Amino acid sequence: MSSLKAVSIALLASLGLAGVHAADSITSDTYFYGQSPYVSAPTATGTGNWADAYVKAAAFVAQLSLDEKNNLTSGFTSTTNGCSGNIQSIPRLGFPGLCLQNAAAGVGATDFVNAYSSGIHVGASWNKDLAYQRAYYMGGEFRTKGVNIALGPVVGPLGRVAEGGRNWEGLANDPYLAGALVQPTVKGLQANGVAATTKHFIGNEQETHRLSQTWTGTDIESTSSNIDDKTIHELYLWPFQDAVKAGTGTIMSSYNRVNNSHMSQNSKALNGLLKTELGFQGFVMSDWYSQQSGVSSAMAGLDMAMPTALDLWGANMTLAIANGSIPLSRLDDMATRIMATWYQLGQDNSSYPEPGVGIPLNLQAAHKAVDARTPLAKPVLLQSAIEGHVLVKNTNAALPLSSPKLLSIFGYSAHSPATSNSDGNGLGTWALGFQSADVNEALSGFIDEAPLAEVSQIAINGTIISGGGSGANAPAYINAPFDALSQRAWEDGSSLMWDFESQDPYVEGASDACLVFVNAFSTEGADRPGLHDDYSDTLINNVADKCANTIVIIHNAGIRLVDQFIDHPNITALIFAHLPGQDSGRALTAILYGDVSPSGKLPYTVPKNESDFGNTLHPAVPEGIYAQFPQSDFTEGVYIDYRSFDKYNITPRYEFGYGLTYTSFSYSSLSITPTSSNTTHTTYPSGAIEEGGAIDLWDILYTVNITITNTGSVEAAEIAQLYISIPNGPVRVLRGFEKASIPVGQSKSVSFDLTRRDLSEWDTTAQQWALQTGSYAVAVGASSRDLRLEGSITI
Repeated sequence: MSSLKAVSIALLASLGLAGVHAADSITSDTYFYGQSPYVSAPTATGTGNWADAYVKAAAFVAQLSLDEKNNLTSGFTSTTNGCSGNIQSIPRLGFPGLCLQNAAAGVGATDFVNAYSSGIHVGASWNKDLAYQRAYYMGGEFRTKGVNIALGPVVGPLGRVAEGGRNWEGLANDPYLAGALVQPTVKGLQANGVAATTKHFIGNEQETHRLSQTWTGTDIESTSSNIDDKTIHELYLWPFQDAVKAGTGTIMSSYNRVNNSHMSQNSKALNGLLKTELGFQGFVMSDWYSQQSGVSSAMAGLDMAMPTALDLWGANMTLAIANGSIPLSRLDDMATRIMATWYQLGQDNSSYPEPGVGIPLNLQAAHKAVDARTPLAKPVLLQSAIEGHVLVKNTNAALPLSSPKLLSIFGYSAHSPATSNSDGNGLGTWALGFQSADVNEALSGFIDEAPLAEVSQIAINGTIISGGGSGANAPAYINAPFDALSQRAWEDGSSLMWDFESQDPYVEGASDACLVFVNAFSTEGADRPGLHDDYSDTLINNVADKCANTIVIIHNAGIRLVDQFIDHPNITALIFAHLPGQDSGRALTAILYGDVSPSGKLPYTVPKNESDFGNTLHPAVPEGIYAQFPQSDFTEGVYIDYRSFDKYNITPRYEFGYGLTYTSFSYSSLSITPTSSNTTHTTYPSGAIEEGGAIDLWDILYTVNITITNTGSVEAAEIAQLYISIPNGPVRVLRGFEKASIPVGQSKSVSFDLTRRDLSEWDTTAQQWALQTGSYAVAVGASSRDLRLEGSITI
């Protein structure tokens, strides 16, 4: 496309007009930058188990006035509660309104709640059952606080941009792993009657220039993620499809544009992909202030605007209906989808708390204490924190610690932050890192005139249990590593020495081990300036130069490079501790002392060099003729993370799916068995469309069985991973995993189900998932590059 044409379409997109007549120009699977073909809004009818909810919703909406329907679709900021968003009540019909509240790791901006492990930590656990339990107890807290709609989980960003500022909120850099974990997360939240909001739909892969002119007050538009049809289906839509299959009540549209059309008014994405192809029965809400138009966003499939400070709907919606710009049936569908979700989750039950009852408007003022916690959540909080730790190096049996007499502890991420979440915004200074303007003042007393570039991605004022922004929440407490290690020292009579501030600390010669704690902070609103920092790497090397048994622990909100120190002969162990939530210290100490074996594995690839990521290292920035309309071209297609490393034969430092335990496992007895569904399958699915798409996409065609034996000396859990090589596709793609705890000397059988979707690729001509004719390589192992068993499937 010519530069002039691209800019012209971008201009139209900014007005909500792009793509209306673009369909005729798309004739093949080419990159269709600037083109987002118009798709009309389908009317939901309540398929599957939504039927009863839709009958109730339709009857309710039939009683509403035009203004009352409008009010259901338009959020407002309350003057009586602190909910992130609100929908007005309709007292005459007994509808109490709705409270929408952050975040994906616990209830935000309130008190008496727990801080759960973050998305990246859940991804590193590779534990579907634990993901459900975490979400279940979290959902109970949202419900007790009077929250109707929890603003999570996150599967977008998927992690395409290595420096992406919000990658820590997502579950994994692989669509299958993210999808397999978002399903139990949605189900766990909604088991308590709280609607899950799966976000951010779609292509929201960077923070740089994510916001439109409406937010920034500049003439620079939000970045356009330019994604081809095949890539959007096989990568970015995949985990959203799993969330829809799980019954997610709502989907949040993202800030960015896709193919130069704002997501809040991108009819191809909202009406076409989500509501038609995936059969989504819930409602679509905008991210806060991301709505860019009135008529266009309504007709494109947006159902709820949060909030409506721009006044694009409301009275303007009434006018648009009166002059025929928006048919009344579209408003009815919007209102019905919202009410159907309310009924579907049982929020019409009189036992459901009043909206916002536990979310004070002002935490500094006297308010009723609504304690949402339950003792039943404690073991889940701890286990979730434990299983997201990933041990990647352990030489000379450095771990677990063997009755140490003296431990020396170094680094800024070992101790609790100096202040709590007293500001009430759900962040607290522990999550602010060095994003503020007064960085030099903040650094005084810690680092002498340190260059900003060296410390702008660390939170030097204490340990981090999550990243920053709307995804963070206020913990009831923080058990930092030093707190838990101090408790252990009290219990076993050992001794600790520590220095949290020095970059080149004194090291006691009698130390049994030196533990160095650093972090890699990240936050909403900014992409990371790099994947490592010189300050922390120097600290690690300085300790290692003086201590023969140096163990490094990194609390990382994303990929963190380690090649600046990992080959130091005195560095015996390395743990990626990720973002464990409030029980961080207890979890780590249990692993260090061998109370439990580590069992996490990497949900991303750790390279040796930044350059290994190619064009997916940095976020796109506006330049040249596109300075006003920044473009991010996803020219790598489906080849991100390990798929790219495999394609270009790049050796990573630690591959996707890698992680160590305190034992060893052997794999044997691979068998591949076709199922009864296999005998009747056709190239394309032909079933009815329900939640998640064509119902026969989920037919199981093959079952793969293996046996795993614990050949070591410690009971531990192994995560067996199944990879498939689809003809003409990537070298391998993850298509199954199971986590099994196995006692010493014993074996367990593990099975994987392969569905039609698992074995298909997106046919851009037929606009269907298609099984390929030929041989599919099947491999099972301990990581994406440690494959122990091999077989094949022929279709």
